Amino acid sequence: MTISYNWLCEYLPEPIEPAQLSKILTSIGLEVESLEQYEKIRGGLAGLVIGEVLECNPHPNADKLKLTLVNTGGETPLKIVCGAPNVAKGQKVVVAPVGTTIYPINGEPLTMKLAKIRGEESQGMICAEDEIGIGGSHAGIIVLPGTAVAGTPAARYFNPYSDWIYEIGLTPNRMDAMSHMGVARDVCAYITHHQNEARVKSPFTNNFKTDNRNNPVEVIVENTSACPRYAGVTISGVTVKTSPEWLVNKLTAIGQRSINNIVDITNFILHETGQPLHAFDVAAITGNKIIVKNLPAGTPFITLDGKERKLHQDDLMICNASEGMCIAGVFGGAKSGVSESTTAIFLESACFDSIRTRLTSLRHGLRTDAATRFEKGIDISNTVNVLKRAALLIKEVAGGEISSDITDIYPDPKPRATVTIKNHYLKKLSGKNYHADKVKRILTALGFDIVKEGLDELMVEVPYSKPDISIPADIVEEILRIDGLDNVEIPTMITISPAVEKIGIKENLREKIAGFLVGKGFTEIVTNSITNSKYFDEATTAYTVKMMNNLSAELDVLRPSMLESGLETIAYNLNRKNNNLQLFEFGKTYRTREDGFIEEEHFCLFATGNNHDQGWRSKGTPLDFFSMKGLAIAILQWCGLDNIRFEENAGQPGTVAFFADNQSIGSLVTVSAEKLNAFDLKQPVFMLDLPFGQLLSAVQKKKIVYREVNKFPVVERDLALVVDKQVTYAAIEKSVQSVKLPKLQQVQLFDIFESEKLGKDKKSMAISFTFSDDTKTLTDKEIDGMMNKLIQCFEKEVQAEIRK
Repeated sequence: MTISYNWLCEYLPEPIEPAQLSKILTSIGLEVESLEQYEKIRGGLAGLVIGEVLECNPHPNADKLKLTLVNTGGETPLKIVCGAPNVAKGQKVVVAPVGTTIYPINGEPLTMKLAKIRGEESQGMICAEDEIGIGGSHAGIIVLPGTAVAGTPAARYFNPYSDWIYEIGLTPNRMDAMSHMGVARDVCAYITHHQNEARVKSPFTNNFKTDNRNNPVEVIVENTSACPRYAGVTISGVTVKTSPEWLVNKLTAIGQRSINNIVDITNFILHETGQPLHAFDVAAITGNKIIVKNLPAGTPFITLDGKERKLHQDDLMICNASEGMCIAGVFGGAKSGVSESTTAIFLESACFDSIRTRLTSLRHGLRTDAATRFEKGIDISNTVNVLKRAALLIKEVAGGEISSDITDIYPDPKPRATVTIKNHYLKKLSGKNYHADKVKRILTALGFDIVKEGLDELMVEVPYSKPDISIPADIVEEILRIDGLDNVEIPTMITISPAVEKIGIKENLREKIAGFLVGKGFTEIVTNSITNSKYFDEATTAYTVKMMNNLSAELDVLRPSMLESGLETIAYNLNRKNNNLQLFEFGKTYRTREDGFIEEEHFCLFATGNNHDQGWRSKGTPLDFFSMKGLAIAILQWCGLDNIRFEENAGQPGTVAFFADNQSIGSLVTVSAEKLNAFDLKQPVFMLDLPFGQLLSAVQKKKIVYREVNKFPVVERDLALVVDKQVTYAAIEKSVQSVKLPKLQQVQLFDIFESEKLGKDKKSMAISFTFSDDTKTLTDKEIDGMMNKLIQCFEKEVQAEIRK
């Protein structure tokens, strides 16, 4: 939620410093995520000054340049070389002296320095519009009226609009704070409680009146459950044009684009009060009727963005006598909107059902400001008041006359909710003793009405602006917010019940792996388990868990794989030039099955780029499949597993499955080019995926055995095997394991050599064997015997020749 400081202060009894206001907002639950200064003109014209050209002479060394002497209010005039064709003696101009930074419309900031231009000293610059950001013209310098006073700061003369902008992180239940007046109401409640009585300065007046009844529009609401209240009024004789500066400034500051005076007023009211409005061109209302109803499923409708959408049977529509004009509460139609030729409008202020509005919005992928507010619930009691305010503002900025009575269809007025809260419950939940007068003061300031007061309880009526409040716990939350969570006292003694159960093997294993990887330079990430269905093919989508009430159109399924959320993180970092990434995550995947759902824990590694940064001693080494394979072995060994082997997955290219003690542990994946392209990734990415349940099961089966460090020396022997090129090292390892030599401690490939001298399609693999015995020193005879067994196995299993 974006809030303008200047705009907000219009509703406060007294302005509050931006930083102090930021603290207040955070303390009352409206967490300020950022506070940034907004400047309509970059730099705010700081350092620029109004000057008067005292002299203007030709430059001795350049035909198109002039030597000027400019009075800027200082002790001595400034010598400035100027190339503008319209500079002349006696003009009032805008000057950027030495040391001033200017911010051109197109380009980087530029700081003025003392310079020599064609041999003549220049002590600044006489500015054109585009050079200081106040316009787009570069035809010549700015020439001000003769009444401008030399020496006046340009910021004071032009008075450029500036503001402070708050980004507030609203929780989903706080629809009452989705407007400037809603935030002002909370701030005033805080001031009332902590300082003195403060009331919101209301913009609503009693000046509304109907000028004539020459242009009435009949309204019929057929679906009153989807539209519990609908109000509207006709304004004729309007002139659609550019909005006044005050309106453009307010909207632009909060990131809204100015469209025209009519549409801008509806957007202004939306951000002022939280009530969405819609303006229809009366000329497009066929039959002079507004009908609120549902159209048949599949009915085509062209929206404002020019796209044709097929309507669902549950989509509520605002129609004229012959066709739909607007998707109610979500998006307008292409034919009924306000245009330059519009002279009369029908202004709508309504309340639409929150659930239906949200479903329609998500169904068509239209996440508009109006839909966001309707789906959270609006103040149904304020519908007509807001309509009157908007109508008066439109008359102010677009002229015209109110040419009909207000139509207000509200067949079943909604009663205000009542909630009873007991004092002991308030104390129990908040941890603080509140005096009854303080509680009433806070609730009254927030718009609650006291219905009944007893010795130990208080019954209140909830304002329509807070539809989320329905139980006593909600009232406690409101009291705590305004009082301030920081004001809850911490007791001097806290009693807790210590946990009997020790940290299980699962948590210990996670900590062990995480510590190992952090020591290796990896970073742990936590990604969202809700992701985008477009990442997956049809085969995968068939068993994905789909969200029934998804947060947005992009977050609509629970992830069936850890890969895509990891690639999102990698893409985000690569786009910011963080090219060497080594990441790990503990997370969950989800999929459907006939009898329900499957939730599975995973431990994943993601790596791309170089193993380490380039330094003066060594160059950066690119990560590859084999470095990830080595890391996988190291992790499994760190977990206490052995007899680790790898097998290529023939059904999934680029995927290798690995096992420990013949139990499946996980897979190592070289991410396919197709998947990399989907995330716009240009460098290889590797992923190690370990289903955590399988890893935990394998670790639990292992028994920890302690033994002495071997006192006897190890013996190493090497063999060079000439084999066919298609023979893999995994086949060599498998052959070694089949011999079952208990004294063979380690096997390692240390060289691969290819040459025509070895024979066609042949290669040499140099392998090191390490032997050891815990009870004695091995003799040459024993070692030769074991080596002969290995050689015979290699000759039989992989048709190897021993290279001499």
